[in-house]
Amino acid sequence: MAEKNYTATITVDQSPNVAFDAIRNVRGWWSEEITGSTEKVGDEFKYHYQDLHKCTMKLVELVPDKRVAWLVTDNFFSFTEDKTEWKNTRVVFDITKKGDQTEIHFTHEGLVPEHECYNVCSDAWGTYIRGSLKSLIAAGKGSPNPKE
Repeated sequence: MAEKNYTATITVDQSPNVAFDAIRNVRGWWSEEITGSTEKVGDEFKYHYQDLHKCTMKLVELVPDKRVAWLVTDNFFSFTEDKTEWKNTRVVFDITKKGDQTEIHFTHEGLVPEHECYNVCSDAWGTYIRGSLKSLIAAGKGSPNPKE
Protein backbone atom coordinates (compact mmCIF):
# COMPACT_ATOMS: atom_id res chain seq x y z
CA MET A 1 0.00 0.00 0.00
CA ALA A 2 1.36 3.42 -0.99
CA GLU A 3 1.93 6.02 1.69
CA LYS A 4 -0.79 8.68 1.82
CA ASN A 5 0.27 12.11 3.03
CA TYR A 6 -2.17 14.08 5.19
CA THR A 7 -4.03 16.76 3.20
CA ALA A 8 -6.74 19.32 3.86
CA THR A 9 -8.32 21.81 1.47
CA ILE A 10 -10.18 25.02 2.24
CA THR A 11 -11.86 27.56 -0.01
CA VAL A 12 -12.24 31.24 0.89
CA ASP A 13 -13.71 34.32 -0.75
CA GLN A 14 -10.49 36.33 -0.31
CA SER A 15 -7.68 36.80 -2.82
CA PRO A 16 -4.62 34.55 -3.15
CA ASN A 17 -2.57 37.44 -1.72
CA VAL A 18 -4.67 37.60 1.45
CA ALA A 19 -4.37 33.81 1.83
CA PHE A 20 -0.59 33.90 1.23
CA ASP A 21 -0.09 36.63 3.85
CA ALA A 22 -2.27 34.78 6.38
CA ILE A 23 -0.37 31.50 5.92
CA ARG A 24 2.89 33.33 6.59
CA ASN A 25 1.36 34.83 9.77
CA VAL A 26 1.98 31.59 11.65
CA ARG A 27 1.44 33.25 15.05
CA GLY A 28 -2.00 34.35 13.87
CA TRP A 29 -3.37 30.86 13.20
CA TRP A 30 -1.06 28.13 14.63
CA SER A 31 0.54 29.33 17.85
CA GLU A 32 1.41 32.58 19.60
CA GLU A 33 4.41 30.67 21.02
CA ILE A 34 6.25 30.60 17.65
CA THR A 35 9.77 32.00 17.96
CA GLY A 36 12.01 32.99 15.06
CA SER A 37 11.30 34.49 11.68
CA THR A 38 8.69 33.23 9.19
CA GLU A 39 9.29 35.80 6.43
CA LYS A 40 11.81 34.60 3.84
CA VAL A 41 13.35 31.42 2.43
CA GLY A 42 15.96 30.13 4.86
CA ASP A 43 14.22 31.50 7.96
CA GLU A 44 13.74 29.06 10.82
CA PHE A 45 11.12 29.11 13.52
CA LYS A 46 10.30 26.98 16.53
CA TYR A 47 6.90 25.71 17.64
CA HIS A 48 5.99 24.08 20.93
CA TYR A 49 2.82 22.95 22.60
CA GLN A 50 3.11 22.30 26.32
CA ASP A 51 5.49 19.37 26.89
CA LEU A 52 3.81 17.31 24.15
CA HIS A 53 5.31 18.66 20.93
CA LYS A 54 8.29 20.76 19.87
CA CYS A 55 9.55 21.27 16.33
CA THR A 56 11.80 23.47 14.23
CA MET A 57 10.64 24.50 10.77
CA LYS A 58 12.72 25.98 7.98
CA LEU A 59 11.02 28.06 5.30
CA VAL A 60 12.20 26.35 2.10
CA GLU A 61 9.85 27.69 -0.58
CA LEU A 62 7.95 30.94 -1.10
CA VAL A 63 6.14 31.68 -4.34
CA PRO A 64 4.08 34.84 -3.74
CA ASP A 65 0.33 34.14 -3.76
CA LYS A 66 0.95 30.51 -4.86
CA ARG A 67 2.99 28.40 -2.42
CA VAL A 68 4.58 28.27 1.02
CA ALA A 69 6.64 25.24 2.14
CA TRP A 70 8.45 24.38 5.34
CA LEU A 71 10.91 21.59 6.10
CA VAL A 72 10.75 20.08 9.59
CA THR A 73 14.41 20.10 10.63
CA ASP A 74 13.85 18.86 14.18
CA ASN A 75 10.93 17.35 16.07
CA PHE A 76 10.03 15.96 19.49
CA PHE A 77 6.82 14.22 20.53
CA SER A 78 6.41 13.12 24.14
CA PHE A 79 3.62 10.67 23.19
CA THR A 80 5.17 8.52 20.44
CA GLU A 81 7.78 5.78 20.49
CA ASP A 82 9.71 7.51 17.67
CA LYS A 83 10.02 10.98 19.17
CA THR A 84 11.20 12.46 15.85
CA GLU A 85 8.43 11.23 13.51
CA TRP A 86 8.03 14.58 11.72
CA LYS A 87 11.77 15.15 11.15
CA ASN A 88 12.58 15.71 7.45
CA THR A 89 8.91 15.94 6.47
CA ARG A 90 7.53 18.93 4.55
CA VAL A 91 4.51 21.12 5.21
CA VAL A 92 3.18 22.63 1.97
CA PHE A 93 0.45 25.19 1.25
CA ASP A 94 -0.60 25.47 -2.41
CA ILE A 95 -2.77 28.48 -3.24
CA THR A 96 -4.96 28.52 -6.36
CA LYS A 97 -7.44 31.06 -7.71
CA LYS A 98 -10.77 29.30 -8.48
CA GLY A 99 -13.17 31.77 -10.09
CA ASP A 100 -14.04 34.36 -7.44
CA GLN A 101 -12.56 32.23 -4.68
CA THR A 102 -9.17 31.01 -3.49
CA GLU A 103 -8.38 27.39 -2.68
CA ILE A 104 -5.66 26.48 -0.21
CA HIS A 105 -4.49 22.88 -0.46
CA PHE A 106 -2.46 21.84 2.59
CA THR A 107 -0.21 18.77 2.48
CA HIS A 108 2.02 17.45 5.24
CA GLU A 109 4.38 15.32 3.12
CA GLY A 110 5.52 12.44 5.28
CA LEU A 111 2.64 12.55 7.77
CA VAL A 112 1.17 9.18 6.80
CA PRO A 113 -1.27 6.72 8.43
CA GLU A 114 1.60 4.35 9.26
CA HIS A 115 2.98 6.88 11.77
CA GLU A 116 2.01 6.63 15.41
CA CYS A 117 1.10 10.34 15.62
CA TYR A 118 -1.07 10.29 12.46
CA ASN A 119 -4.50 10.38 14.15
CA VAL A 120 -3.59 13.02 16.73
CA CYS A 121 -1.58 15.10 14.24
CA SER A 122 -4.14 14.95 11.43
CA ASP A 123 -6.90 15.97 13.86
CA ALA A 124 -4.77 18.90 15.04
CA TRP A 125 -3.86 20.02 11.50
CA GLY A 126 -7.54 19.78 10.54
CA THR A 127 -8.47 22.11 13.39
CA TYR A 128 -5.72 24.59 12.55
CA ILE A 129 -6.31 24.59 8.78
CA ARG A 130 -10.11 24.24 8.50
CA GLY A 131 -10.75 26.34 11.60
CA SER A 132 -8.06 28.80 12.62
CA LEU A 133 -6.33 29.50 9.27
CA LYS A 134 -9.63 29.70 7.39
CA SER A 135 -10.95 32.15 10.01
CA LEU A 136 -7.78 34.26 9.82
CA ILE A 137 -8.11 34.50 6.03
CA ALA A 138 -11.89 35.04 5.96
CA ALA A 139 -12.43 37.21 9.04
CA GLY A 140 -8.96 38.52 9.92
CA LYS A 141 -8.76 36.59 13.19
CA GLY A 142 -7.55 33.04 13.78
CA SER A 143 -7.56 30.98 16.96
CA PRO A 144 -3.92 30.00 17.51
CA ASN A 145 -2.65 28.30 20.66
CA PRO A 146 -2.28 31.12 23.19
CA LYS A 147 0.99 31.94 24.92
CA GLU A 148 1.50 29.62 27.90
